[in-house]
Amino acid sequence: MIEVQHLTKRYGRVTAVDDVSFRVERGEILGFLGPNGAGKTTTMRILTGYMPATDGKAIVAGFDVFDQPIEAKRRTGYLPETPPLYPDMSVAEYLNFVANIKGVPANEKRQRIQQVMAKTRIDDVANRLCSKLSKGYRQRVGLAQSIIHNPDVLILDEPTAGLDPKQIIETRQLIKELAGDHTIILSTHILPEVSQTCQRVVIINKGRVVAVDTPYNLTARLRGSETMYVQVDSNGMDASGALRRVPGVTRVVESDRREPVVGYEVESERGQDVRRELARAVVTNGWGLLELRPLRMSLEDIFLSLTTDETPTTAVEPPAGETVHA
Repeated sequence: MIEVQHLTKRYGRVTAVDDVSFRVERGEILGFLGPNGAGKTTTMRILTGYMPATDGKAIVAGFDVFDQPIEAKRRTGYLPETPPLYPDMSVAEYLNFVANIKGVPANEKRQRIQQVMAKTRIDDVANRLCSKLSKGYRQRVGLAQSIIHNPDVLILDEPTAGLDPKQIIETRQLIKELAGDHTIILSTHILPEVSQTCQRVVIINKGRVVAVDTPYNLTARLRGSETMYVQVDSNGMDASGALRRVPGVTRVVESDRREPVVGYEVESERGQDVRRELARAVVTNGWGLLELRPLRMSLEDIFLSLTTDETPTTAVEPPAGETVHA
């Protein structure tokens, strides 16, 4: 549905976007994650036809953004960081105005306006001036204008910026409800946004893609091994030796102790599932197995490891033979 190939944008000697490539499949929500100034907004503006690229290619809903800009725009809904509202129009007037601009047929316009107001939960402010809306309602009206023409693709730039916690939760839920009917790219530097809303993530830093995958897969690949947390009541005995003898285990480290309970971090070879064997080792020794769960890097850990390294970063790729679309 969206394909970006070697996209580059230069401003004189400054390269804002540097050879960026990724894909988004139909109905997916892709998180476009990076620190401020990483090149997220520039990429979004190129995809929407707001500005040209220096090099590369972008295809949206089957149309080249540069060679067929009008067709690509007809199939794209865009919510910039600041919603493009007209303060002297009421919400209903504004949506009617946007529907005219976006070519919604006259005989469908009233129904479409009612539908998007219901979907974005702004029916109760239909007759209120846009200038009188709260930040949360402005964001919802911005979402409504982006879907008024029922586009195939939605591009949302920092959609929860400046919202209070309640508004953030409501906006995230609304975005998840829009998936399936629309393919969505969500640009953000807010980490919970990605883990709670997006199915896949592209992490960009200094204009370059440094990782493409699901948040779950990224944690395992960046850690480089499988790690389990095992909490054992061993009646004062050292359980680490028994855990080390489990086939596939490469390292056992005591992480916490509260007699007689001891917690261990157990690393195993990548791709090796040792949970059953760990449980068996504990139980056959007559000890109590109190907890057994995978330990994974948090999204914050991933983000920091990929965006704070001063040395050149290399994009995290899926293992050989595994296909990842993002």
